[in-house]
Amino acid sequence: MSDATQAMIDACKRHTLFNWSARGGVSPLPIARAEGVWLYQPDGKRILDFNSQLMSVNIGHSHPKVVQAMKDACDGLIYAFPGSATQARADLSTKLAELMPGDLNTFFFTLGGAEANENAVKLARLYTGRHKVLSRYRSYHGATNLCMQMTGDPRRWANEPGSPGFIRVLDPSPYDFSFGENEEEKTANNLRYLREVIEMEGPQTIAAMIIETVTGTNGVLPPPKGYLKGLRALLDEYGILLICDEVMAGWGRTGKLMAFEHGDIVPDIVSMAKGLTSSYIALGAVAMRDPIAKHFDTNVFWGGLTYNSHPISLKTALAVIQVMEDEDLVNRSARMGEVMRGHMERLTAKHACVKTFRSIGMFGMFDLQDADGNLIAGFNGSHAAMKDLGAFFREEGLFTFVRWSHVMSNPPLTISEEDLAWGMDVLDRGFSLVDNAIGR
Repeated sequence: MSDATQAMIDACKRHTLFNWSARGGVSPLPIARAEGVWLYQPDGKRILDFNSQLMSVNIGHSHPKVVQAMKDACDGLIYAFPGSATQARADLSTKLAELMPGDLNTFFFTLGGAEANENAVKLARLYTGRHKVLSRYRSYHGATNLCMQMTGDPRRWANEPGSPGFIRVLDPSPYDFSFGENEEEKTANNLRYLREVIEMEGPQTIAAMIIETVTGTNGVLPPPKGYLKGLRALLDEYGILLICDEVMAGWGRTGKLMAFEHGDIVPDIVSMAKGLTSSYIALGAVAMRDPIAKHFDTNVFWGGLTYNSHPISLKTALAVIQVMEDEDLVNRSARMGEVMRGHMERLTAKHACVKTFRSIGMFGMFDLQDADGNLIAGFNGSHAAMKDLGAFFREEGLFTFVRWSHVMSNPPLTISEEDLAWGMDVLDRGFSLVDNAIGR
């Protein structure tokens, strides 16, 4: 490593904090540039981005059409206060209304997914006059205080206590037991359990339930058969709004534009970010159905952000959407998802350390196990073999997340079959190391 690269790393560690980390323990990955599905370090070494960074760079890095659109945007209106009408605001909101299913025709723009979820809850509470929000334990909804209380995973613990009114429930796929032997049983039993929770909490006090349509970081868990329709019907029965958090699962990641389309439903509110601009610039959005939007024709929406409807961000989103349409990336995600699933099936059959895998579109995860068939690290756990696996991937030039017992497989939707096979070969060799470590 050159002196200049080390100086860059040292300055970042000295003067900034890193996500979810003690500063003294981080080993940040130096990146100088990125193109397509590849990251490049200052010394020229290239690294395959097998996780789309944070499951977000859906169109690949530095797409020339989007880069040019961003440059062009800087020659126009760079900022206008949120009370302005701008062409970018008109164009993107109109485009989103055309793309979103059903009557999701009105949008509030934010700068990311956590802000989108914050304002989704605000909308639900103001619209219903109720205050409680249901969420699930295997969820992640953002790092702001309110979103932390909706989040179920252990990152919530250090952020407690938070504001009141948040009720967490078990997912259709809990960590250590099952609601049933098949998908239909899981759906029926979980919804029966959820009905009892609603009754005991007082349905008249519950404004909304928020779900990651496909749970992301905590398992890549597509909903079991019939779950989304059953959940939609149950919440409707009690006048409880359904918020679908599509921050990670949306914008083609699952082989549909929005993951809730797999369930043939329309949520009341949808939050989005990440793939909306392919993370080229900060932007989130909250979509709402017509009755909710109409409520705010005569009732004040008590929310606001300095960077709401920022022209540069909105123009970037328009350029990303145009690329997705021109290159048919939603359908490509579905097609390449089948190729990726084939690789995942092969590695699961080959390696004793692989317990199972899950995938939908280009959204995938492996679960690794020990010699006794238990998850190798378990809930919020760690294992030396997993740390060694992460180090192996980094040395071999593969970027993805290794967390607890999980290895993620979420490349950009633009990845070629050749590059996908290259990444899977690195996983293959890494899993052999874990096979040896567990003695199987």
